[in-house]
Amino acid sequence: MTALEVKQRAFSLGADLCGVASVDRFDEAPEGYHPLDVMPSCHSVISFACRFPVGTLRCASHVPYTRVRNTITPRMDMIALEMCLYLEQQGYASAPVPTNESQWDARTGRWRSIISQKHAAQAAGLGRIGRHSLLITPEYGSMVWLGAVLTEAALQPDALLPDICTNCGLCVAACPVDALKGQEMAQQACWDHAFGDDQETQAWCIRCHACRDVCPFNLGQKNGGMK
Repeated sequence: MTALEVKQRAFSLGADLCGVASVDRFDEAPEGYHPLDVMPSCHSVISFACRFPVGTLRCASHVPYTRVRNTITPRMDMIALEMCLYLEQQGYASAPVPTNESQWDARTGRWRSIISQKHAAQAAGLGRIGRHSLLITPEYGSMVWLGAVLTEAALQPDALLPDICTNCGLCVAACPVDALKGQEMAQQACWDHAFGDDQETQAWCIRCHACRDVCPFNLGQKNGGMK
């Protein structure tokens, strides 16, 4: 079993990007949220990404962006599940990381995934986390959704990427609730503003992606030709 074979499988299932990180790249993970805290026998973390349509940022309606987010989440979870089944057919126990599922971390007062999808993607060489706390990939900028798999397979890890974000501050200035003013994003302030029922339509929606909109790197080289 090679990393290339794993990536080819991920691509065949619909992933646009895929990389591998070794567990020793997660030393700074919060207590309880290291890959080994979740799966003590884990050797590698496979991170993958799917493109998110650029046009959703340019809509006056919140519906397209919200609908894509709600549709792509189970798609990512299905890719993760299929990857696990594939790896186990090869003899390596594996476990999926939910794409959009959080639990309360009382130690730090934050909601967290069982492992951070963004940090897993950064550790696997897919991109770098920007000032806005989003992952930026060279190919698609921040217009990606992320999934991950923990596996006992000892796969060759990918090289880490250099920084992409230049800390220009545009996202900090654009945030309507100043959620990026501090060193760490004010998670609850962001979520309370960005997610919830639209008062006019009475429908749940994602109504803010200002930090993504203004980022100079939000499209990446493969989306950069869009007018």
